[in-house]
Amino acid sequence: MPLISRFFGILIYMYFDDHAPPHFHAEYGEYEELIEIMTLNVYRGQLPRRVHNMVLEWADLHRQELMENWLAARKNQELKGIAPLE
Repeated sequence: MPLISRFFGILIYMYFDDHAPPHFHAEYGEYEELIEIMTLNVYRGQLPRRVHNMVLEWADLHRQELMENWLAARKNQELKGIAPLE
């Protein structure tokens, strides 16, 4: 599972050839959320509120890049890193 971004202890991953809907994985310690790219709704899991809000802020800024990576992952192509939240 490629790491596509890292910020404030949060790790953002995307699996190759993952199931629909288009989503990414956000991990923070023992917590994990799967977040839909288009709606930014939580698909599964839970992060602490502050961490969740930072992930949503980051994802909103990088939605196009996330979708491009999703499409590349579905084709087993190399994923591009995405700038962290600053």
